[in-house]
Amino acid sequence: MDADASAKFQNPELIPAPQRLPENQLETAVSSAAHDGLHFWQFMIGGSIAGMVEHMSMFPVDTIKTQMQALGSCPVKSATVSQALQSILKRDGPRGLYRGIGAMGLGAGPAHAVYFSVYEICKKRFSGGNPNNSVAHAVAGVCATVSSDAVLTPTDMVKQRLQLSNSPYGGVWDCVRRVLREEGFRAFYASYRTTVLMNAPFTAVHFATYEAAKKGLVEVSPESASDERLVVHATAGAAAGALAAALTTPLDVVKTQLQCQGVCGCDRFVNGSIKDVVRTIVKKDGYSGLLRGWMPRMLFHAPAAAICWSTYEAAKTFFQESNTNVT
Repeated sequence: MDADASAKFQNPELIPAPQRLPENQLETAVSSAAHDGLHFWQFMIGGSIAGMVEHMSMFPVDTIKTQMQALGSCPVKSATVSQALQSILKRDGPRGLYRGIGAMGLGAGPAHAVYFSVYEICKKRFSGGNPNNSVAHAVAGVCATVSSDAVLTPTDMVKQRLQLSNSPYGGVWDCVRRVLREEGFRAFYASYRTTVLMNAPFTAVHFATYEAAKKGLVEVSPESASDERLVVHATAGAAAGALAAALTTPLDVVKTQLQCQGVCGCDRFVNGSIKDVVRTIVKKDGYSGLLRGWMPRMLFHAPAAAICWSTYEAAKTFFQESNTNVT
């Protein structure tokens, strides 16, 4: 996610706000100066808070998506969100929607702290001082994704195994111990390659859509752009998250299969290659099997992106005001 997304931290005493911005300044109306005058540790904390709020608040939707994507996982075999939800509630009750949330709580904070700090460092290095360099933003986003996925993938694997109905694990630490003993450390990173291959285009689509949507929203009402930044960021983020989620669903299905293989009736793969998993899914469910869970995935990422952007911008506002008061 693009940390240049807000102009809240421009000093109003130094930069007067015009009544109507020229067209060539519309984009900068919602862009901040480089790094917004914040320290990298502040980006890390802001990103950590945003990531935890995002994933914890949307966790039930993620549980539905996981069970829909895990072929052979009983009892969910339905292709509809409502039937999947009813099946989970009937079998496990409301608690079934939150199995594995502890693992996500452990991983989301550190992973997003790494994501935003790496993004800021790479963006500064690649942009050459140009805050509107979209190529630099995309490359920095990919670097951030590779780094944060290295942190999040193990806990995401534990989370997804706990989310399955009839999960054989008693909790986070029981899952970690048994996976280490029965499958070895490599099992925690069985889906890492797929995750990176999924998140790289996800990030590219997300950034491109976000920037286009943000610019379009500002152009609709440039006079109120400075007063509605959070609304602009949340709306653009929701659109970007939904589109990116829809386009990368097939790889997300592959990732879920790799992380849940051998558990609750899910298939186990010999070499764990993407090609092998895709072939198995198509043979078992047809090409439509690669789109299992696309609806809850979109329902997750649209509000999740809006929540994450809003939370991150609020955290940046807090730190900016704190830095101003100190100086």
